[in-house]
Amino acid sequence: MKFLKYTFLLLLFPLLTASTSHKFYVSITTIEYAQKEQSLQIITKIFLDDIEDALEARYGKKFRFNSTKETEAETKVLKDYVFQKFKVNVNGSPATLNFIGKEYDIDVVKCYIEIPNVTQLSTIEIENKVLLDMFDEQQNIIHVKNNKTRRSLVLEKENPKGLLKFDD
Repeated sequence: MKFLKYTFLLLLFPLLTASTSHKFYVSITTIEYAQKEQSLQIITKIFLDDIEDALEARYGKKFRFNSTKETEAETKVLKDYVFQKFKVNVNGSPATLNFIGKEYDIDVVKCYIEIPNVTQLSTIEIENKVLLDMFDEQQNIIHVKNNKTRRSLVLEKENPKGLLKFDD
């Protein structure tokens, strides 16, 4: 019986001492050139708990997005934060971002952004510092589609900016 007890404890010990599963800190941004509309259409997906933690640390108050108590002021804070941290240069020139709106998908907020008046996409330089000041492990993944060509970037704290070239 004693042997069985020790065996059980030996098998249970690794489970009790193991740390919780590693959490991934990631955002995913998809940018698509819409030639007909002559615009870049952007969807950026950020985990709600991460953005709420970052904004709470920055402003010293609780944010609860995707709730019945969410206010217009909180939506503005979210938009302003994203626009402070996300910059785009198209064909060598700074782009103006238009916030179209947002929606929630379980534990993710999707921000819809548009860059109008893009007659062609030769180069795109993206700086994405969303959550990089909050989480050292944060990765911001960027996918860009220009006609049939697709390119991707992984931006991190040490390298928050990337340039993609399209030879159409």
